[in-house]
Amino acid sequence: MTSLAWILALLLPVNFHADFNYLGNIQLLPIVLLLQTPVAWYYGLYRSLWRFASLPDLWNIFRSALIGALFISGFIWMTQAAIPSISLIIYPILLIFFLGASRLFYRVLREYSPRFIFGAHTPSGQPVLIIGAGRTGDMLVRDLRRDDTYLPVGFIDDNPQLHGARVQGLVVYSGMRKIKDTIAKVNPELLIIAMPSASDIQMQHIVEVCEQTGLPVKTLPKLAQLSQNRKNLSEALHPVAIDDLLGREKVQLDWQRIEAGLTGKVVMVSGGGGSIGSELCRQIARLKPKALVIFERGEYNLYQIDLQLREASPETQIYTYLGDSTDPTSVEYALSTYKPEVIFHAAAYKHVPLLQSHTREAVRNNILGTQLLAEMAVKHQCQTFVMISTDKAVNPTNIMGACKRIAEIFCQAMNQRSDTQFITVRFGNVLGSAGSVLPRFQQQIAEGGPVTVTHPDINRYFMTIPEACQLILQAGAIAHGGEIFVLDMGTPVKIKYLAEQLIRLSGKVPGQDIEIVYTGLRPGEKLHEELFHVEEEQMSQTRHNKIMQAIHRDIDWQVLTTQLQHLDKACQDYNEQALYRSIKVLVPELHQADSAA
Repeated sequence: MTSLAWILALLLPVNFHADFNYLGNIQLLPIVLLLQTPVAWYYGLYRSLWRFASLPDLWNIFRSALIGALFISGFIWMTQAAIPSISLIIYPILLIFFLGASRLFYRVLREYSPRFIFGAHTPSGQPVLIIGAGRTGDMLVRDLRRDDTYLPVGFIDDNPQLHGARVQGLVVYSGMRKIKDTIAKVNPELLIIAMPSASDIQMQHIVEVCEQTGLPVKTLPKLAQLSQNRKNLSEALHPVAIDDLLGREKVQLDWQRIEAGLTGKVVMVSGGGGSIGSELCRQIARLKPKALVIFERGEYNLYQIDLQLREASPETQIYTYLGDSTDPTSVEYALSTYKPEVIFHAAAYKHVPLLQSHTREAVRNNILGTQLLAEMAVKHQCQTFVMISTDKAVNPTNIMGACKRIAEIFCQAMNQRSDTQFITVRFGNVLGSAGSVLPRFQQQIAEGGPVTVTHPDINRYFMTIPEACQLILQAGAIAHGGEIFVLDMGTPVKIKYLAEQLIRLSGKVPGQDIEIVYTGLRPGEKLHEELFHVEEEQMSQTRHNKIMQAIHRDIDWQVLTTQLQHLDKACQDYNEQALYRSIKVLVPELHQADSAA
């Protein structure tokens, strides 16, 4: 294109200059190429993908042609070559036109087949109606038109200013209230929600309206996931899942602060093969730690996360350690060998009804395991110890919650007696974690029902596993030691609603195809969970709007250590009555659970 622009720039003024030495000036072409090529390389013209050519590419072409023309003019001025000034003006104009037009033509060919351009081809594919005529909807149509899988037939948008307008040649129809009228006009076979920034309430409303049409529905991931997605938008489409309805708006994180606390350090995650622990490992591995130590007692879970991380983060030094956090010899060896500077303690038992009848194991793992790991962290001069807690530790009505509350108390006390910073992060249920309600409901639906819910009014706080882990990392980064951080869990969700949506998303009708059966509250189970103790704790805001701090009560160190010794002795004797008595001393609010226990 540079050669063509130079030759034509010399040809056009020929009639105005009878003595013009055309052949002589053509010989300057190698010099023109020599000067123009590095400029084009500098502005990235050789690295751009033509199929995605856009205004930034045109700006680079403009700068490349203009700067190249200036260099060529400088060379001609120094050599006194007889080149008409008009040629030096025409050359960059032609070059901009040729470089821009070629890219435009290629993009048109990629997005529209030649047969379609010349009217000999009828577009094929599944007719789809796109909900959301914003920037994401515009980009989605471009992607969908690159193959014959989907055929966009129109948009729906609630913005009245867009009604009747055209985006990518498609009509924007009026909002969700008239969706059935729009469907009758354009006859789509699929609805696609192209609103990745929609809140959970907006998504719930949109999906509810879409379900009433009887058509299948697909959507794009939330913005947080979409920004990490390396695929085209069309490849990111997926059927609406429960995460799309309950996942909240993108969490804004101070990654610079998080990286400063972990990059270049040895980080250990206990329970690193569990739902929360494994996701913590994935996110920590991306932050370039000096080494990542995965402490896990489940052999298969350890094997899985090790395999995943070695494929996803081959540059990270990973040590897998098969061990039990209640085994003093194992914990001592792990910390003396790897000398972690930061520990995330995610190892814990969490199944409430099961632990109600296994007090000894709950105490041994959730309390004594935390105590052992915390004391070893201090002994081996660990800088930061982050304990993962639960909303069930607030006004506990079950053994699991009471054990986690004692673990919180111990970590707070240790912070006052050591140089290690002890931090507690408390949050509610996590969507899709092992043993949670979501996989259970999905299994029951797959088996044809019924879906069992304990109570029609029971509700829980939910967040996604990645969001929970990101906030854990953020809490660890802003802490000074001794805090109990409470993650903002948003609005509690009724388990009944969760069950109904899962049934609908599977293509069934609640109460007709799949029954919902109420079985009654299980031992130790609350109707409504709490995030902080109203009477004993005060909430204060932190610098992060999704993380709050619970100002907690102190407990006498002598009382704490004495009762921990009693718990240890009772575990050795397998005396569950003695265990319960010591738990009650440290967590007197457990009296609400007396009858259940």
